[in-house]
Amino acid sequence: MNFNEHAAKPLLRRAGIATPASSLATAADEAARKAAEIGACVIKAQVPTGKRGKAGGIKLATSADEARAAAEAILGMDIGSHRVDKVLVEAQVPIAREFYAAILNDPETKCALVLFSPEGGMDIEEIAAEHPDKLMRHAIDVRAGFDRAAVRAALPAMDGVDPDAVVALLEKLFAAYMEHDAELLEINPLVQTTAGELVALDCKFTLDDSAIKRQTELAAEGSPDRLTGLEGRAQEIGFKYIELDGDVGILANGAGLTMTSMDAVSHYGGSPANFLEIGGEAYGLGKEALEIVLSNKRVKSLLVNFCGAFARTDVMTAGIVEAWEQVQPDVPVFFTIHGTGEDEAVAMVRDRLGIEPFDIMDDAVKAAVEAAR
Repeated sequence: MNFNEHAAKPLLRRAGIATPASSLATAADEAARKAAEIGACVIKAQVPTGKRGKAGGIKLATSADEARAAAEAILGMDIGSHRVDKVLVEAQVPIAREFYAAILNDPETKCALVLFSPEGGMDIEEIAAEHPDKLMRHAIDVRAGFDRAAVRAALPAMDGVDPDAVVALLEKLFAAYMEHDAELLEINPLVQTTAGELVALDCKFTLDDSAIKRQTELAAEGSPDRLTGLEGRAQEIGFKYIELDGDVGILANGAGLTMTSMDAVSHYGGSPANFLEIGGEAYGLGKEALEIVLSNKRVKSLLVNFCGAFARTDVMTAGIVEAWEQVQPDVPVFFTIHGTGEDEAVAMVRDRLGIEPFDIMDDAVKAAVEAAR
């Protein structure tokens, strides 16, 4: 779950990281009144996406009238498919330097990854490409905790900046990351003011969806992903379904096998139409799963990939076969089934649908890709 800037910055303040004075507004006149109280300010679109400045969603104002005009221009904009219905009126600060700081989940190291660069105000991709020597990447084992000495030793060289102050800020950022079950907590830019203070001018926070149930109060401030109609239907049933732009529909059991199937489709020149895995209690919902996948009008072929261990493939296959007989879709379908119950499952597909499952997954994938063409 993503959070707008105005909802993310309080997490920083509670952790002891300075942010500028600010106030939320939903109308241009309200922005003008708040700018009159704050003084020279920045009017910032509040949407859960990046590149707001490049889209024209961030404007400077030195008076209430300028703030009103800026808010009028920003409110109602579409930025990254998000309509702007509120703006943050935030005090300007005198900037001496800009930095980048973030902590995120890192699947490669299985750790919390601390990123820091003295080249702030840029996208992290630009920093990594243009200044790789100035980007610190330091993995932290969350079981061991934040090691101040190790982080300080990893910092890139920075003239005129107190490294201990940077380490102290990163330690606070790590504490906020841990406390709030973050997938990502990013400050860009983090600035050093002309008075030498480190201040967070922006904040991006992504909450781990798995932690929503224990972060209910925090989650109420978030901006849930906007779902397509099919994604909404799937969520009501209890499926994790993501609609994509491809034309090869995919049904598999387990998130890992589903991702593998999607990668294989892409590898052989196809384009997956969805992510949808059948697992857990969903074994008995084959008809619902099939209807959701095939309701995507872009689907031209279907790959069914089941691999069972403790889960029986014949149970999963029975649900799909029964659903196929009821729905009677007209798209070509390609099965590949392995593991517990595979003999029964293969016989079921062969006898009831007249379809011969593939012995090798890659062959089924290639056939589905070719059929979609």
